[in-house]
Amino acid sequence: MSDRVFGKTARAAVALASALAAAGCGGAGGATVTVFAAASLTESFTELGRVFERSHPGVKVRFSFAGSSALARQIVDGAPADVFAAADHSAMQAVTDARRTAAAPRIFARNRLVIATAPGDPGGVRSLRDLADRRVTVVLCAAQVPCGAAAREALRAAGVQVAPASEEQDVKAVLTKVRMGEADAGLVYRTDVRAAGGRVRGIDFPEAAHAVNDYPIAPLTGASEPRHARAFVSLVTSARGRAALAERGFDLP
Repeated sequence: MSDRVFGKTARAAVALASALAAAGCGGAGGATVTVFAAASLTESFTELGRVFERSHPGVKVRFSFAGSSALARQIVDGAPADVFAAADHSAMQAVTDARRTAAAPRIFARNRLVIATAPGDPGGVRSLRDLADRRVTVVLCAAQVPCGAAAREALRAAGVQVAPASEEQDVKAVLTKVRMGEADAGLVYRTDVRAAGGRVRGIDFPEAAHAVNDYPIAPLTGASEPRHARAFVSLVTSARGRAALAERGFDLP
């Protein structure tokens, strides 16, 4: 091999190694912030992710949206993540107890339940008590999921017993079954009805006040991007973040 060819090859190898090192260190052009967030935050956090990327050139935000309890289990089991945003205290507490939170969780939003009914309201649902009618097909979140725990608390407050046709692992799955006509009604967050854009009808009920969910957020220990994790939490709790959440129907603490 000639000295000229060897020199070019060596320079190319050095350049490649430098690029890989920069990506591995999360430098400009290679940083990815991984955010685990409750499914009900899908629309608002997707928007805030775009805001974050515009203000942090070269940094990407990757989301994992699911039920808070499932996400908490993944984090406790060692799943790589930089930020966790839950739909209730218990999911965040599990992560805190496992010493995976790098700072005290902060409450950034609140949410409450509504009844979502299928297009055309085939079940004739007008109130929470109508869900007890066995002729009405109802879906709920599973009891261990924040929306499921809140649903059962609201039903207890109303003195209503419901036999759900299925129990789903997150609120989006409940909404999908209602929207597709596979169920007459379901209990979901009012933010999810708003996000559905008229494809389902939302019915408020007074007992929802007994089951308001607080949403905590925290950066995580072992984060690959601790600085950007803290910056994302700061965005969510900033005036810009609060405006995005309020626009989607969340209450603000």
